[in-house]
Amino acid sequence: MVRSRNICLVLIALMFIQACKEKTTEIATVEPKEQKKSATQLKTELTKKGFQIFDYVDEKTKDTVLMQEYYIAFLKSGPNRDQPKAEADSLQSLHMAHLGTMYELGYADISGPFGDDGDIRGITIYNTPNIEIADSLANADPMVKAGRLQIEIHPWWAAKGFVLR
Repeated sequence: MVRSRNICLVLIALMFIQACKEKTTEIATVEPKEQKKSATQLKTELTKKGFQIFDYVDEKTKDTVLMQEYYIAFLKSGPNRDQPKAEADSLQSLHMAHLGTMYELGYADISGPFGDDGDIRGITIYNTPNIEIADSLANADPMVKAGRLQIEIHPWWAAKGFVLR
């Protein structure tokens, strides 16, 4: 009995060691991150794609800050919020899949619900060249199509490449 338990412990330890070796190999083969583009390169690329931009020099750091126009879609309570629970749950799954696709395709940079139970349920920030594209993508959301949510969209300027902290 003790011997079989010891054998099991040795096998578990060997499997753990092997898993760690495989994980270390995976980490070692990760590709290096893409080189950061200069402000001039970004300006050229974004302008060619039709994005609205401007830049300024930060007085403190002397860095060029590139501003880009994004579009914030406010997801507000829609007129049709009385779906049965199963349908509402299905719509929520489709809504999340839609937002995931928008993020994967590079059209949405961040989305999330608000923490209160107000009329504005959440936001999505769209990274598109114009408001018409952002509006079309936002209105393609299954929750919007079902009337559970409605969209209010506004242009919004933010520094390109800055991150939330």
